[in-house]
Formats: sequence, C-alpha cells, structure tokens
Amino acid sequence: MSSLIGFLRDKHALWYKALLFSISILVIVCLLPKQNRYKYEFNQAKGKPWNYENLIAPFDFPIYKTESDFEKEKTNATNESKLYFVNNSTLLKEKINSFDTIIKDKSNEYLIGKEILETIANKGIIENNELLQNSKEDKSIYVLNNGIAEEKDANDFYNLSSADKLIVERVNASTIKNKNELINQLENCIAISVFYDDSLTKKFLSQELNNILPTKNKIVKGQIIISRGEIISDEKYEILNSFKIELNNAETSTADDLLLLLGQFIAAFLCMSMIFLFLAFFRKNIFAQNTHVSFIVLVTLLFVFLANRVSLTDKVNLFIIPFTIAPIIIRAFFDTRTALFTHLNIVLLTSFFAGDKFEFFFIQTLAGIAAIFSIANMVRRSQLIVSGIVVLLVYSFAYTSLSLILETQHSAITLSDYYAYAASSLMILIAYPMIFIFEKLFGFVSDFTLLELADSNSTLLRELATRAPGTFQHTLQVASLAEEAIQKVGGNPLLIRTGAMYHDIGKMENPRYFTENQVAGSNPHEELSYEESAHLIINHVIKGVELARKNRIPEQIIDFIRTHHGTSLTRYFYKKSVNEFGATQTDEENFRYPGPVPFSKETAVLMMADSIEASSRSLKNYDAVTIDELVERIINSQIEEQQFINSDITFRDINVIKKIFKNV
Repeated sequence: MSSLIGFLRDKHALWYKALLFSISILVIVCLLPKQNRYKYEFNQAKGKPWNYENLIAPFDFPIYKTESDFEKEKTNATNESKLYFVNNSTLLKEKINSFDTIIKDKSNEYLIGKEILETIANKGIIENNELLQNSKEDKSIYVLNNGIAEEKDANDFYNLSSADKLIVERVNASTIKNKNELINQLENCIAISVFYDDSLTKKFLSQELNNILPTKNKIVKGQIIISRGEIISDEKYEILNSFKIELNNAETSTADDLLLLLGQFIAAFLCMSMIFLFLAFFRKNIFAQNTHVSFIVLVTLLFVFLANRVSLTDKVNLFIIPFTIAPIIIRAFFDTRTALFTHLNIVLLTSFFAGDKFEFFFIQTLAGIAAIFSIANMVRRSQLIVSGIVVLLVYSFAYTSLSLILETQHSAITLSDYYAYAASSLMILIAYPMIFIFEKLFGFVSDFTLLELADSNSTLLRELATRAPGTFQHTLQVASLAEEAIQKVGGNPLLIRTGAMYHDIGKMENPRYFTENQVAGSNPHEELSYEESAHLIINHVIKGVELARKNRIPEQIIDFIRTHHGTSLTRYFYKKSVNEFGATQTDEENFRYPGPVPFSKETAVLMMADSIEASSRSLKNYDAVTIDELVERIINSQIEEQQFINSDITFRDINVIKKIFKNV
C-alpha cells in the first residue's frame, strides 16, 4: 500500500496531465454538435454546381417555405382578413316603432317620417370602426345575422352620419311646415344595429393563420433531389434545406446516438493526443509544467466553447469568432511552433461547427499562419494592429480565391461577405488585455512584460545605475553577450536579456564590495576575513531575490538571479583561505553559492556570459590567446562542477557559445 501511495505521489504530475487530458476530451464531446448528421455542405452554395453524387430522397419529406415567405403569407393574411360584425336589428326596430307614439295620426309628417325610417331600417346602421375606416379599397365585411355570416360591402350600410344626412335631405325636400321638429323626432328614432365583434374577428384570423402551412410541396421517396453538376438554384436550395431539416429532426435510435458519441470521442481524442504528444516530444520544458499544459488546453476549450455558442444561432457567422487570437496568445508566452500546432488543432475541432468545413479550415489555417508571422518577433503593442490588418488581408484573399474558383455566373461576391472577417480581424486587439489576464492567472511572462522590464528607465534598473554604476555597465555587457549567444543556439533572446539586466540587482545593498564599483586603491575586503568577504559576495544573490520579489518582478526573471552562480565557489576568497589556513581548516560550504544550478538553456547561457564578462575585467592583455584560454577555462570548470546538468543544453551548444564569446 505504501509503495502504491509513493508511486502515485512521485508521478502526480503525469496523473494530473492524464486527468486534464480526459476532462478536455469529455468537455469537447459535450460541446460538439449532436444533430448535424448532414454530410453535404451548401450553406453558401447558391448559384454553384452540386459537387456531390446524385442525391436521391431516402424518404418522403415536405418542402419548407423560406422564413421570409412564411412570414409574408402571415402578414398578407392579417392585412386581408375580414372584419366581423353582428347584426342586432331589434334595437333599431324598437327605436323606429317609438315614432308611432310620437306622431299618432296619419298625417303627412308621419308618412314622410315613416318612409325615411323604413329606408334606413332596410339597410341598417353600422358602427363606426377605425380598422374599417383605414381600409382604403376593400370594404367587404362579414355580418353575423342569426348565427349565419354573410359577406357584405360596408358601404351597403348607413352610419349615424349618413343616416342623419338622409333624414335632413328628405325632410327638407318635402312640403311640410315643421321641418326642424320632424328632423329632431326622426334623429331620436334611429340607433346602431350592426356592431363590430373584436373577439370574433380575432378568432377567425387565428384560424386563418393556423391554416397557413410552413410547407408548400412534397418530395417523395426515390425522387432525385439534385443531380451531380446541377446548379443550385433558389428552388433547389429550398429543397436541400428542407431535406437537411427533416434529416436532423428525424428521430434517432439509441445505437445511432452512441455511434455519434463514439465518433466525436475518437475525433476529440485524436486532436488532444496530437497536442499532448507534440508537447511531450518536442516541447518538454512546456510539458514539464502543469500550468503551461493547463493553459494550452484552456485556450483550446475556450474556442470550442465559443464555436458551440455561435452555432446555436443562424444569425451569427462562425467566422466572426477571432480564432487568430489563439496563436497570438500562445506565441506571447511560448514559441511560434507551439502556437501554430495549437491553432491547427483548434481549427480542426471547431470545423465540426462550420457549414463548409473545407472553406473554414482553408481560411482559418491561412489566417492563423499569417497572424503568427506578423508577431514572430513581438516587440511592440502596435504589432497587434499590424497583425489585424495582415489577418484581414489574408481572410479577404483566401475567401475571394475560393469564391472565384467555386462561384458561377449566377452569383457574385458582395461587400457584406467580408463583414464577418473584418469584425474578426478587429477583435484581434482583444489579445492584449487577454495576455495581461493570463499573465496574472498563470504566472506567465509575455514579451510585452519583458520589454517593459528590460527598459533601462524602469525604477529598479535606474536605481541600480545610480547606486552601482559599475554593476549596471556589467549587466549591459552580460545582456549583449548572452543575447548574442542564445540567438545562435536557440532560445528566447528577450527573456535572457531581461534576466541579465536584473541578475545582479542584489549588489545595490553593498556596491563597494564588488570590483566593478570600487575606486582604484580602495578595497573594503582588506578589513574583513575571507569568510566574511565570501558571505557578502554570496549574499548578493539572496538580497537580489528579496529585492526582486519586493518589486514584484516575475519568478521567471528571479530564476536568473537565483541560478547565475549556481552552486559554484567564490574561488578568489576560497583559494586565499586555503593558502593561508590550509584546506582542512577551510570549510568549503562557507564559500559556495546556495544555488540552484541553471535549469534552462537561457539561465545556463547567462551563467557562462556573467562569469566570462566578470573574469575578462581582470585580464592584463586582451588577445586571442588569453581570451581563448579564459573562455575555455571558465566554461570547462562549470561543466566539471556539473552546473549544467539540469538545463537542456548540449555540448554542441556549448561549443557554439564558446566561439561566440571568443569572437565578441
């Protein structure tokens, strides 16, 4: 049991990566589309030839109307729908009968009034309605009379205004004397008899809308949907889209669902395996750090998630997602090959959400490569703007090239086709704040941060130049020497230059105890014992680490402070002590730096450059022989002391570095 626990403890980094690998695959499988079983791509294919085999309908399916046509039919039905009125003639008859009680004799006034009222009663009086008034042409309505609806013209009825006008005209045209009195009597004997029924109107309109079907025709099983080489017209496009809808909506069996999940699992497994294997074989320094691997996986899952969200709506183009941000962010912390490899796998995974997968992969791959080229040596923030312009140009040319190859005379490229690419290119500027956020979350150091730190006008370096000017000049020389060497053997020149600028900041505590800051004829070590002198010299590493952390210098730079002397000896004072007191009376550990030894190519090169530059100051003659002897002696001594056993540097690299140091 204890051995198992020990094994798990010793291999915890690998177990973590295995867990991360498994979780990433499960997340990707959950995010990949589950309904798109349609293998033909035609989303942007109107006017283009059908490049697949003859497509024959495997089952009966309806042809769906386009959404715009469907909505247009509903709008027309609403605009053309009839208004429903209810005829209540009893009310009008009661009012007319009241005229008999007003004029009881059969005088001339009675006969004229009775005739006018009967004329109005024969037609009826309709209620004024805003919808009816707004209708300019068709005035037809439905009138419900004793449960039976009849279509009539609204102009066949009187309204209160026209009925009143009829009364006035008829009475004034008569020969009776009391005309105004009769007009008032008749006006009191009329009332509305045809009323608008809103609920009934809405009920029948709802029935009409429900009767409008989203389909307009039908394709039967065995019918040829489209033949190979046939141009995809608007009609064919509707049929193909209808087939896709029916296929995706078709119920699937449990076995089909399991096979789909299996296929997606294999795809996710392959893509994530490529990322992990690439890191394990070719980027061992990245693979060794769990935070680095977690970051790359997180970026991959982030873009798969974005593609999943965008794919849920047909209104947003998948190309609007700024996929080129991924290689830019990866490059900001790692190298170009890692950025490119990660980008390719992201594009492969997200292509499952694309309509035309080949078009998506072709355009996004070229755009990602262009983005990496544009920030290969990222030394200014303004390069992100240049990168956005370069990516937009590549997007545009790539899309145009495919369009010219595949388009026919029936379709044309429009400016709106490029809107998504322009938006995606503009969003590249988001990379800068994202880089800052990831720096804080994962403890990374981007090239932007390194540039700011390496600026000699930064607070800490300005203080170093003021308090220890000799040391500051030494750091400049070491930075140039180390940067020259790392460019030849492969590494991060900006990282090593920044590390070199800070590696000796601990000397600010006691600058006069270091040779480069001493005035001729003044050596404070003459007043100290050899062990005390060694302690002061060694202590600049410890003080440097403390000072760097106090000023919030990143750990990657502090590594250069810790390792630039490794576990070597302060040889000058150690030899002095041995010569005076003997080897037995001299404790070697009191003269040895605490370490650790360099654990990267950059920290190893800095150790060599620092030792060579410092020792060269003691040379009396500068010639090829003395310099050759100095370089060989110091670096060979460091090799013998096993200062480079933890760094990924080869003997070939060391020989190249020796030649560079000698030449410089």
